[in-house]
Amino acid sequence: MTGLRWGILATGGIAASFASDLRTAGLDLQAVGSRSQESAGTFAARFGIPRAHASYEALVEDPDIDIIYVATPHPMHHENARLALEHGKHVLVEKAFTLNRAQAEDLQQLAAEKGLLAMEAMWTRYLPHMVRIREILAAGTLGEIRAVMADHTQHLPTDPAHRLNALELGGGALLDLGIYPVSFIWDVLGEPVSIQASARLGETGADAEIATVMTHAGGAVSTSLSSSRAAGPNTATIVGTDAWLQLDHVWYTPTSFRVTATDGTVLEEYESQVDGRGMQYQAFAAERAVADGGSGGLALPIAESVAIMGTLDEIRRQIGVRYPEEV
Repeated sequence: MTGLRWGILATGGIAASFASDLRTAGLDLQAVGSRSQESAGTFAARFGIPRAHASYEALVEDPDIDIIYVATPHPMHHENARLALEHGKHVLVEKAFTLNRAQAEDLQQLAAEKGLLAMEAMWTRYLPHMVRIREILAAGTLGEIRAVMADHTQHLPTDPAHRLNALELGGGALLDLGIYPVSFIWDVLGEPVSIQASARLGETGADAEIATVMTHAGGAVSTSLSSSRAAGPNTATIVGTDAWLQLDHVWYTPTSFRVTATDGTVLEEYESQVDGRGMQYQAFAAERAVADGGSGGLALPIAESVAIMGTLDEIRRQIGVRYPEEV
């Protein structure tokens, strides 16, 4: 590790999970910033953080911080990450990386100009079971990959004012939940060559259920299903000509999987053994990338995050969802 000094921007639930895992991993968490001193102070006391800043501006101006984890809602990611980059801080930005591709490209360009790391906090990509899956794919154990299927379905609050349902807060199943299976599909099959999307919109106009069918190079197909109104199996499957790989519930968290040959022989069984939630692995990856002076070794480099935002833009175009900032 590089010994980077971490700051956390925002104090919500995802920020708390990340702070807890940083502490579990023994990484150097030095400061937190919030829009109020009370919130920052409470968060700092909870996780033993030395400095609590009463504004995001104060956090990014802290000379004893090297990298900032941006944990605000989607519509604020671009503004908050840009603020940190402009003040010379590396950024790890919660997924979805931004609201759209244009914002993602802007952060990519600014990070390049400043010589800083800008990285999407798609923590699933860095979990040990996903590292092992990429090894299996690279070894050709499954044969030619023909299909990928994944769902992310949860029963979440239906209150129209809740951030998951409010378009002005980037609400909808796609950016909050669908980003997981879409990113997973990209990881296995790469960029789609065609996209078909269908959705049911909720009362606020945000997508409540959304399904995709995509084709990829070589004719492979993928399907995804996301819902904020009903909990499903939350599993994922990779189907190859020689074997298939089945990820168990909940596939995007530390979990188990098995590889089964076409004749039914179980070739491998894997069970995750992870301390905490597992968000520390993306922090390890960020520190390695900074130490290496680039992002080439990342499981999700920023160029791919930008392209995935383009896929999400196309899905939203097809289902008719636009955010107020885009009108």
